[in-house]
Amino acid sequence: MSDFFNSVALFFSYSFVQRAMIAGSLISLCAALLGVSLVLKRYSMIGDGLSHVGFGALAVAAALNLTDIALVITIPIVIAAAFILLHINRNSHINSDAAIAVISTVSLAAGYIIMYKNGTNIDVGNYMFGNILTLSSFDTVASIILCVIVILIFVLLYHRIFAVTFDEAFSKAIGIKAGVYNTVIAILTAVVVVLGMRMMGTLLISALIIFPSLISMKLGKSFFSVVLISGGISLVCFFAGLITAFCAELPPGSAIVVLYGIILLGVSVIKRKITAR
Repeated sequence: MSDFFNSVALFFSYSFVQRAMIAGSLISLCAALLGVSLVLKRYSMIGDGLSHVGFGALAVAAALNLTDIALVITIPIVIAAAFILLHINRNSHINSDAAIAVISTVSLAAGYIIMYKNGTNIDVGNYMFGNILTLSSFDTVASIILCVIVILIFVLLYHRIFAVTFDEAFSKAIGIKAGVYNTVIAILTAVVVVLGMRMMGTLLISALIIFPSLISMKLGKSFFSVVLISGGISLVCFFAGLITAFCAELPPGSAIVVLYGIILLGVSVIKRKITAR
């Protein structure tokens, strides 16, 4: 047993693991906080669409041998895509789910074609499923800045975010610029997605946005409690998933998502049994 704890302590003493823990936990927290508003406003699929756009942008950067500045290229492209998807959601004449599916699948397919045509030395698996241990010092600094911004927005503008989330028409009637808040949330979500893709990959990053919100909505009774529970769940699942992945020799991103799924299933079953009494 002592050998096991020594090996765990040794693993978490490495600098690249510590970077992964700091950046990963902060990205998870930001995704969970933003996810509450996105899920309640039925914008949750935007995260999935943006991740596919990000994959296409990263593929272009890799093809041009610009991997060192890939994030600098990808973030503006994904933010632009967020504006487009947000506009689509506001336009009632367009089926937003279909439009998001079109943009995301085309971006994913185009990205893979670019990678396929530019050599086999590109690890597509890392792009698809991520590798949290590859997070750099830049990712850590960026995640800290992003987390500070997200928390400040929720603390300082909580009541306005609450109003815009639940009744956008009423918010506009009382003078709140709902479009501005939706845009800010979309931009922050785009940045979270780009940073989180290195950690979770294109196919799994949306789980960080959706799962904590769904779990917290089954446990919380108010918007404030849902936000707090969502943030707490995201941190617990991140660290538990990371430790589980190390102990069982599993990919960390996939372990975190499976843990989310188990918790959501467990909470749903327990709540149904309590309600049935």
